[in-house]
Amino acid sequence: MKPIRIFISSVQKEFASERAALRDYLRGDALMRRFFEVFLFEDVPAADRRADELYLDEAERCDLYVGLFGDDYGHEDPEGVSPTEREFTCATRFRRVRLIYVKGADDKAKHPKMRSLIRRVGDELIRRRFLDTPSLLSAVYASLVAHLEEHKLILNGPFDGAPCREATLKDLDTAGMNAFIREARASRGFPLKDAASARDLLTHLNLIDDGHPSNAAMLLFGREPQRFLRSSEIKCAHFHGTEVAKPIPSYQVYQGTVFTLVDQAVDFVMSKLALSVGTRAQSTKAPVAYEIPREAVAEGIVNAVAHRDYASAGSIQVMLFSDRLEIWNPGQLPSSMSLASLRQAHGSVPHNPLLAEPLYLTQYIERLGTGTGDMIRRCREAGLREPEFLVSDGFTLTLWRTKTAEAVAAPSGKTSGIASGSMSGKMSGIVSGKMSGEIVKLMLEDQDITIPELAKRLKRTERTVERLINRLKAEEIIGRIGPAKGGHWEVLK
Repeated sequence: MKPIRIFISSVQKEFASERAALRDYLRGDALMRRFFEVFLFEDVPAADRRADELYLDEAERCDLYVGLFGDDYGHEDPEGVSPTEREFTCATRFRRVRLIYVKGADDKAKHPKMRSLIRRVGDELIRRRFLDTPSLLSAVYASLVAHLEEHKLILNGPFDGAPCREATLKDLDTAGMNAFIREARASRGFPLKDAASARDLLTHLNLIDDGHPSNAAMLLFGREPQRFLRSSEIKCAHFHGTEVAKPIPSYQVYQGTVFTLVDQAVDFVMSKLALSVGTRAQSTKAPVAYEIPREAVAEGIVNAVAHRDYASAGSIQVMLFSDRLEIWNPGQLPSSMSLASLRQAHGSVPHNPLLAEPLYLTQYIERLGTGTGDMIRRCREAGLREPEFLVSDGFTLTLWRTKTAEAVAAPSGKTSGIASGSMSGKMSGIVSGKMSGEIVKLMLEDQDITIPELAKRLKRTERTVERLINRLKAEEIIGRIGPAKGGHWEVLK
């Protein structure tokens, strides 16, 4: 977000200490410095330029004018007008937001021209009085918070519902929204048709405010979400040992919509885990098992994306060690929940409710509060230690790997040469998207599986499955042996 530029105007000599205190306070306060940038004339270095030109240019450029009016009127130019009044007139002419603070309980001791300026200000807007520096800082802080609330830059409601003020509907990906509608219709019976406009979709999902897409809309459908919400990326790292150490063998920073982020982060992890493929000795379908259940990995990552604090400057971190997977996000548990409650049946309390709804509609989440329980159950079934949850400077989920970080043994005790230790060849790190990885897994289990059967198993449309298969073919990850009817799939090494 572009900082809101504040221009502080006053007689410099009279208000030297107040100007400095106000500047330092606004730069030091965590909330104020996040939104505001302060300009003081005395902070400008020496330059070959007239002072009156500089301060009037700044008064014109500013977003918000703060005027401190005291007893002195200030130096008068040949026309008998002081810099303070010139600056106020300039801010008025360019329709800048003006906040005026008058020192003293009355105006009896003030210069006649200052009394006249104060009367003029009183006819145009509301002014506040202050007696000392602490009361000035308090008054300015209250006014600036009110300004942020008025422009919906801070809200009492969730962050994902706030409008992304710098974004417009042109910053949204139409193709992505159309794909979302198709997936939501196939998965959850979403009522909008494929031809629905961007505005219709955002309105239906409550993702538009005063013509601006909300923060959730940009995270879900933005062409470049990180241009507006910089910390919404995911950082993934793979370490050979049990501690963070350089050099890092594999490190990726993923950007894009929340759907893309989840898919890419899951694929990063799964491409580094052991994949065991058994024989067909007891069945026509070869048993396949990842070292950590894919469902547990996906649940942990999508929870981090759905529940993180997007107002934080921190990014989600996914770190794979030789003995564990750690997923950290800058978020906290709701006040109604504890770490112990995560291991029991509990209600769903999304930190970002408007973001969670589209994730539910595309089956990324279930919205029933069952996610952590499912992770625990799947890890138990895989013979792994139960996941661990930790809240400190954020929320950390730990999923444990097998003790030796080797492939989970298949029922026959043998593994196929296709994948051992980690997915090898072109399969390693290339499979794009969660659904693509699932398609490959199902083809490994059953080489005769059909597109309609894939679509049914994945709960996706046949058209979507065909598109993903064509992509996998183009990348030479899979191939088709024989005709459409009577042939079979083959996963290439």
